[in-house]
Order: sequence, then C-alpha cells, then structure tokens
Amino acid sequence: MAKDRFHDVVKIALEKEDWQITDDPYEINVDDVDFEIDLAAEQLLAAEREHQKIAVEIKSFISPSNVSDFHTALGQFLNYRDALETIEPDRLLYLAVRVPIYETFFQRRFIVAAVQRYQIRLIIYDVQQEVISQWL
Repeated sequence: MAKDRFHDVVKIALEKEDWQITDDPYEINVDDVDFEIDLAAEQLLAAEREHQKIAVEIKSFISPSNVSDFHTALGQFLNYRDALETIEPDRLLYLAVRVPIYETFFQRRFIVAAVQRYQIRLIIYDVQQEVISQWL
C-alpha cells in the first residue's frame, strides 16, 4: 500500500513529541481481514508510569474532492477503530489531517457534526514545521 504524501511529516512530528514509533505501518488482522494503519506509537507517561498507545491514519486531502477523501477517511477510521477495539482496546485511533484542511473543510457544519457523531480523534499537523499543532 502506498504511503500517504505526508506520512513522514506526521512521523517526525510525533517523534518531536516523544512518541516512539513502534509500527510503520501497523498491520493487524481480525477474523481473516487484514488492516494496515499508517502508524502505531507509544509514549511513556512519567507521572503515571504507564504507556499511552495510539494508532494514526494519515490523510492528505489532495484529490479534487475533499468530500470523496472524507468518505474514504471516515470509512477507514470506523473500520480501523472497530478492529482495534477487538484486538487492542487500549490503543486510541487518530485521524491526522493538515492544518489548512482542518481550518477550512473540517469547519463545515456537516463535517463538524460527523466528527462529533463518530467521535473521531484528530491530530492536526503542520507540514512546513513538521509539528503537531493540535490534538482533538
């Protein structure tokens, strides 16, 4: 499977926040169905002495249709979240999107409502600075 255009940007941004990338890609299998999530990462939370684990699906939204890209991203997110709940319920799934897409397309009422309805966790990343600007 081809890596997303900004795959390495998100990977670098996570590492800057002390996340250790454990899988690239993160391949899982549930009931003979194979899934490939872009990244898996872990972080040791010193105060709590426990690991926080995440999986991240990265989306560029560079096709001619943001709506089509959103359909794909939402479908993948929901399937991946269901799969993770089956095999690794303590790992949180995030959808990573670029700052300009979040500030425009993701502010439309229908998209805001969908993100809330489906409880989509978001990582908003800055391509130029290779940092995460927001965790939502």
